[in-house]
Amino acid sequence: MAATALGTSSGDGWEFDIPTNGSKSLPPSPRYVDALASQGYSFEAAVADLIDNSIDAGAERVAVVFLRDGDRLSSLLVIDDGTGMDDGGLDTAMTVAGQERYSAAALGMYGTGLKAASMSCADSLTVISRTKRSKAAGRRWLTENAKNGFHCDIVSPEYSQRLIDRYDGIIGWQGTIVRWDGVRDFDTIEEGHTDQYLNRAIDRLEGYLGLYLHRFLGRGTLDIDIVIEEATTREEHDHRPVEPIDPFGYRVPGKAGYPREFTAPIEGIGDVPLTAHIWPPKQQSVGYKGIGPLQERQGFYFYRNDRLVQAGGWNSYRSAEGHLSLARVQIDLPRTANSVFSLTVKKAGVTVNSAFSRGLEKATDANGTAFSGYLQEAEAVYREAARRSEPKRKDAIPPGRGIDPRLKRVLVEELPQVAGADPIGFLWEQLPADVLFEIDRSRRVIRLNKTYRQAVLGNRRGAFNDAPLLKSTLYLAFNEIFQKERLRSVLQDEIDLWNTVLIAALRSEAER
Repeated sequence: MAATALGTSSGDGWEFDIPTNGSKSLPPSPRYVDALASQGYSFEAAVADLIDNSIDAGAERVAVVFLRDGDRLSSLLVIDDGTGMDDGGLDTAMTVAGQERYSAAALGMYGTGLKAASMSCADSLTVISRTKRSKAAGRRWLTENAKNGFHCDIVSPEYSQRLIDRYDGIIGWQGTIVRWDGVRDFDTIEEGHTDQYLNRAIDRLEGYLGLYLHRFLGRGTLDIDIVIEEATTREEHDHRPVEPIDPFGYRVPGKAGYPREFTAPIEGIGDVPLTAHIWPPKQQSVGYKGIGPLQERQGFYFYRNDRLVQAGGWNSYRSAEGHLSLARVQIDLPRTANSVFSLTVKKAGVTVNSAFSRGLEKATDANGTAFSGYLQEAEAVYREAARRSEPKRKDAIPPGRGIDPRLKRVLVEELPQVAGADPIGFLWEQLPADVLFEIDRSRRVIRLNKTYRQAVLGNRRGAFNDAPLLKSTLYLAFNEIFQKERLRSVLQDEIDLWNTVLIAALRSEAER
């Protein structure tokens, strides 16, 4: 039987051009807002997207402020000292894809980040801004109003100025405030669990910003603070500077001769540099072990304009395996648009086509060593270390609020952490005169007596992260108590002994 054709055509062959009869405008349905809010942003990624805009605006200081109203969280603010926006700039910023062009060095790409990130997390987005040449102005998007035709509210100029005045310590003559209300994550907090939520949420946010923006933070061009503030009284409950977390921040490489430069010839782009690293084995540092499961963090680290946009993964080049957990490869994406690398809207992953894998297969270093040889060496270092036995320290509950970030990093790097445990924090409160500290297991805090604060600080000004020597000593001494189900009398006697000796030491120091 003769083969049957798939179809018939009245023409002589394939028509390469499609004939049309005019065109018509089809504006997006208001339901497009639902699609915009369903980009899969995590809370941390959404806040990071807002800070990208601050960086593009030339900001040097950014504050992420959680506003408390008693036991509930009411709003979240991201405040910066960037160049700010006038009325026209605000209209563009609040328009979906309103900014049509970005500089080659900008972190913004599509003009949707502010709206998509905010609507993924909150029911109300307000942007207040001022420039050196324009007065304070503001715009607000309510998700429900946006669904009914992209209606954007014009914020009262008087309120805009009042909010900027509230944070004049950051904004000064110019800057921007992004305000989220109706934050859906906040609505999930059960009564009495606000502190627990904040500990976990801020730890995740601090880690995410420290990792994905580590180049900006590390070179000192950007400071980010995370603050918990009482909405009505403006009292600060906590204040944490974000420290950079460098995924390549080891002191000595796992093998001599690394990091090593490879060059991958990629079709359609040309030569793409790859910086291959081998971490030293059995590290406890935050940059190695504190950024997620090791199998997920091996592989490629893509940067776009110094902003980390993918932290690990092999992008279909090969499968992840434990023996390659020391292998990390740094790649700076080309600034020019291309068909090989595609970045997700939320800047949390890179998609590559097959040209990337073919380029890796041809990649070599200056001596002609193939990229596959690097992977073999990284695996060999891991296997050799696995054969050596080393002493293991006891697991510790993570350090929390009230501990200086630099001290916290050392504690996390030096001590294996109890997975999923709520951190141990410190609070200065009024206590009986015969105690310097109390262990509050239910609140997961060590309470310090305010009466002795100046004696401990040596008349230096108090701050959230003060008294690092005392706090680290108590953290190490009593960490295990927080891991026990109940406080036995022998442990209470040890706490009493510490209190007696430390208070005597403080009084002796004062007399000297």
